[in-house]
Amino acid sequence: MNTTPQQPGAPVWHRTWHVGADIDTDALAPGAYMQHGIDTIARHCLENIMPNFAAEVRTGDVLVAGPNFGIGSSREQAASALVHLGVAAVIAPSYGGLFFRNAFNLGLLLLTCPQVDLLRDQARLRIEEPDLALVLPDGARLPCAPVPGFLLQMARAGGLLKQLKLRLAAQRG
Repeated sequence: MNTTPQQPGAPVWHRTWHVGADIDTDALAPGAYMQHGIDTIARHCLENIMPNFAAEVRTGDVLVAGPNFGIGSSREQAASALVHLGVAAVIAPSYGGLFFRNAFNLGLLLLTCPQVDLLRDQARLRIEEPDLALVLPDGARLPCAPVPGFLLQMARAGGLLKQLKLRLAAQRG
């Protein structure tokens, strides 16, 4: 997970970006740029919804979305663009199934929060571990659906390939 503390031991507050419902993979990785590498694709991430997103998002920021985030095609570049831009997590009430698995495979944490509407006016939040609850600046806590351990480990490792490399290195001792 792309979380960088401000000071050692200090809680990490994530700046939030808000999008609506039904964000499809073409908005995240526009088809017109698919012949290019991830650097170019990421520069156009969400440009039709938030033109300044790719230029202004910073490592550790969080994307808050409505239902059905990542619907559409199976292009893994949609999740890869968010990882490339440094997005720490996406918080939504539901996700497209293919996007969900692609995101974890690439090391992007997805949190399922049915109460995402309560985050609408929040400029920042904290993701509290180990239960992955969302903590707001006023101290309010919003629960998220549990993330299966194997998916959480994959996100923490930076994705499936990085996780496998770590496992192989540990086996070789």
